[in-house]
Amino acid sequence: MKDIVDRACEASLYAQDDTGLDTGASLLAAEPGRWAGVGQELLARGEAYVRQAWERGWQPADVLRLVRRDLGERHVRITGDLIAGEARRYARLPERWTDAEVWWGGDEAYAEQLARREKADRFTVATAVLEVFRLLIRLPSIEPVGPVPGDPAGDALEHAHIEPRMLGRIRALLAKAEATTFPEEAEALSAKAQELMARHTVDEALLAASGKGPTRIPGACRIGVEPPYEEAKAVLLDAVATANRCRAVWNSGFEFSTVVGFETDLEAVELLYTSLLVQGTAAMTRAEAAQRSGGRKRTKTFRQSFLLAYASRLGQRLAETAEHTATEAPGNLPALVARDVAVTSRAEEMFPRTTTTRLRGATDHAGWEDGTAAADRAHMGGRRQALP
Repeated sequence: MKDIVDRACEASLYAQDDTGLDTGASLLAAEPGRWAGVGQELLARGEAYVRQAWERGWQPADVLRLVRRDLGERHVRITGDLIAGEARRYARLPERWTDAEVWWGGDEAYAEQLARREKADRFTVATAVLEVFRLLIRLPSIEPVGPVPGDPAGDALEHAHIEPRMLGRIRALLAKAEATTFPEEAEALSAKAQELMARHTVDEALLAASGKGPTRIPGACRIGVEPPYEEAKAVLLDAVATANRCRAVWNSGFEFSTVVGFETDLEAVELLYTSLLVQGTAAMTRAEAAQRSGGRKRTKTFRQSFLLAYASRLGQRLAETAEHTATEAPGNLPALVARDVAVTSRAEEMFPRTTTTRLRGATDHAGWEDGTAAADRAHMGGRRQALP
């Protein structure tokens, strides 16, 4: 079976067109009696390919996001199988790795069960698997954000997290803010959530500065920033990261931002960014409905301008909130400055060369005005101050 898979991969994975894919899939699917053995070998080959991706700096969520963008949902499911198969080899997985599990009975039964799940013939399944392989082997090396499974250094790391009870309170507050249709209620709920996050950051910084807590170093995570309107989303994520004493670097080609910071701050960024994006999208939908009721057609420029204004204004408001929290007790500033220096140094180490991006302008005045108003309603904590 290894010889058949070798020949199929050689024919399909390195060709510049799709003709090789048909040749490779035909080789794999030609003999029904060998299908089980072929599937078992394909599974082992795929697990080796995802392992190579981890060693090049990729993580499961990054790969799945790229597969969904460039291929399709069937390919996403197959990639998830390869990730689950590779992950079962380890007693412990790194933070934010995967919750995928092996669902097939045994590796020798995988091909048949896969075809049954996908409701597809052998040739179609083989083609999809080879397309996944071709994407995996072409992944370039990127900046790693953490250890790979099986790395002893990763097992030795001690991660700090937001205390479970507080994390539950924050999630509950943000969930209510997303669900309500009353702007004032959403504002109050989100403000309380941001206040809890900010207080936790200050407490952790003071504990580290006193020498009573364990020594922590900044880490990193990746957060998807996907179309449409990815530029506005990247601006929003950068604003949330900065307010929570993190640094964000956007990779537009692979549709993610890498956020550098201490673990609890990274958790806060993920929670708050996701919530603000949900609130902003809902507010945009309501604003569009109002525009249509006035006789205006829904336009892409309106949505782009709305979200860009929403992100821009929230950046100002979040910066004000961060400054207010930091200056409430001047004695806290040295500890916070030390935290900022550590994060900045780590970010510069990971990304010694970055470039700036020119954003597409906001050309729809109504969209900009509505987006600004929505950002004002999504105020994220501290004392509300009027902005010019």
